[in-house]
Amino acid sequence: MSWLRALKETARSGLKIERQRLEPLVAVRGAAGLALVVGAALVFFGPAVAVSSAFGAFQAAIATFQRSWRPRPVLALVSGATLAVSTFLGYLTGTHIALFVALLTLWTFLAGLAWTLGPTVGIIAASNVAIMLVTVTLPTSVAAAAGHAAMIAVGGIVQALLIVVFPVRRWGAQRDALADALAAEADYARRLRRDPTASFDPAPLMHARSAAAVTPREARRRPAELHGTRGVAERIRPVLASLADPAVGVPAEGPARDRVRELLDAAGTVLDTAAHAVRHGEAVRVPAAAAAALRTPDTGAVLSGPARRAALRLTVLLDDVVATARGAGTSDTSESGHRTRQGLLRLLPGALRAVRGELRPGSPVLRHAIRSSAVVAAGYLLGTVLPFGHGYWAPLTAVMVMRPDFSQTYGRSVARLCGTLVGVAVATAVVQAADPGTYVSAGIAVVCAFGMFLVMRTGYAAASVFISAYVVFLLGTGGEDWAQTVPQRVLLTLLGGLLAMLAYAVYPAWETPRLHHRLADWLLADGRYAAAVLDRYADPADTADVRRALLASRDARIAWREALKKARHEPVRSRVLSRDTADAAGRALAQAGRVAMLIEAHLPEYGSRRDTEPVPAAAALAEVLRHATQDAAEAVRAHRVPDWGSLHEVVDRWGTKETTDAVLRGGAVQLLAALDALAEALAAAPGRRRAADP
Repeated sequence: MSWLRALKETARSGLKIERQRLEPLVAVRGAAGLALVVGAALVFFGPAVAVSSAFGAFQAAIATFQRSWRPRPVLALVSGATLAVSTFLGYLTGTHIALFVALLTLWTFLAGLAWTLGPTVGIIAASNVAIMLVTVTLPTSVAAAAGHAAMIAVGGIVQALLIVVFPVRRWGAQRDALADALAAEADYARRLRRDPTASFDPAPLMHARSAAAVTPREARRRPAELHGTRGVAERIRPVLASLADPAVGVPAEGPARDRVRELLDAAGTVLDTAAHAVRHGEAVRVPAAAAAALRTPDTGAVLSGPARRAALRLTVLLDDVVATARGAGTSDTSESGHRTRQGLLRLLPGALRAVRGELRPGSPVLRHAIRSSAVVAAGYLLGTVLPFGHGYWAPLTAVMVMRPDFSQTYGRSVARLCGTLVGVAVATAVVQAADPGTYVSAGIAVVCAFGMFLVMRTGYAAASVFISAYVVFLLGTGGEDWAQTVPQRVLLTLLGGLLAMLAYAVYPAWETPRLHHRLADWLLADGRYAAAVLDRYADPADTADVRRALLASRDARIAWREALKKARHEPVRSRVLSRDTADAAGRALAQAGRVAMLIEAHLPEYGSRRDTEPVPAAAALAEVLRHATQDAAEAVRAHRVPDWGSLHEVVDRWGTKETTDAVLRGGAVQLLAALDALAEALAAAPGRRRAADP
């Protein structure tokens, strides 16, 4: 993609307004907390302290809107406390520009490294730097700075208390995650009616798995319908695939296929019903037609072999979904007990190790930290030199728009400029025309904050309008920033955005050159998952390895998809992975993962009567597959085409043995076909060499 087209695409994405479900009650609660803090500070301490406390409450409220499974009060408290520390340290060095720039650079660098721990931590850290640039200008002494820092922390405490006292849709995020997973499986069941080999995006299931992690205290208070439903849903997906697949199930047409379509349609209806019930906390009411379709007694007469087993398992699992969604479940059946989420202090050693792991050449997070710290320092110095006053608008813009990837940085820069242009223009026009007093300005600032909380998830451009207006009115409450004109504020915002964009162009961290490594990671994870499933055919006793390998395969697939999405918008090209090649390779590996999942659906039962006997020969195939995928992953990293000759030999020998399990034999053939499709896709790409080439 050319630079011109990349800029056009990122600008379009930055200005895009997404249709998201608004949460007005949550926005009202955040604005109410802000109003309480500002009102009390104005009455008891004066406008300057009110501005500091307002920034603390505002930042704490923003933190609670981030996509995190941590309790919202914890996010508010951590946000307020870290902002208070940042503000106090910033004031101590604020009178010495060299010291302040050094602290600002260090703080921004650490905020950049915080992206290692996830986007929520990265956004909170970047926001702390941005607000610190404003709040350090308010105190007049060390004692006053301590007071301002304390009031900032109080703002976070007030927001946390409001969340505890006035909860809005408790467990709502967890309900939505589980409902989305069930709805995704319902859609998958319906797509299988038309396309028996349709692929499934595992992201909703992984999202629901993350949401299911709770503390022991939360586990005791979690709604009953959130216990166990996800575990059953995890087991339904491979059963749906095995029921529909013509290679191990029923022919593509005929009475058996008609019965399978009927079962899949009924499964989709039941799963959709359960999703709606979980999302809204209502009772599950399965439509009579779907229940009758699942209970039709002719299943045993029409279906046989693996298809019959899959149909019977599907009926049992759907009954379990309905039962657990009604609150009859007691535990998550995919893992023993509940998934435990560790406290923040226990996570600290692992977080430090993760950050240290990013301190290496070529790390995208390290490059982001270096870029952002250099840009913020340069923006602050330029803003100080320019005769506009309040030069913090430039570094504030830069730190808020910069992200570790190209598309978000450029898209947010355009959105920030456009949003600031509108927000600052309107706010400054109101200030100059109406000359509102302290209390009126504070009230308008609270209204702007409410608007920002309301539209926060619909797009950065819309949120930037309210953020810019909020800052103008809030600083006006304390008597600051009145003299600065609209052109001056917009020019400083433009400067910050341009510095951010220029820094990424000069010191990039492109995802495109790393795509083949992501592909190799996914290939290796798929191979390990398939090998773990094959090992279970030889020895059904060990189930843990299959589960771990499946989760690793899903993580690798999601990482590939996210990397490919980022690379689509980058103004660079891969020498070996064109868009068509990447798409074909992705489809091939998705098919390989689907086949492994299909084989898993027919694993021998352990500890009960076995539907199928163990296959000792599967262990040999698993061992060959591990070595073959390991070599193939290295070949992909070295820009060579994988060679599956060893796998072909084993699978060809299996074709002559009538005693080999039918499902396993058919699955092995399909798996090899998917891997061959991967090799063909890579062989067609320019710059690739065959595995045997020197």
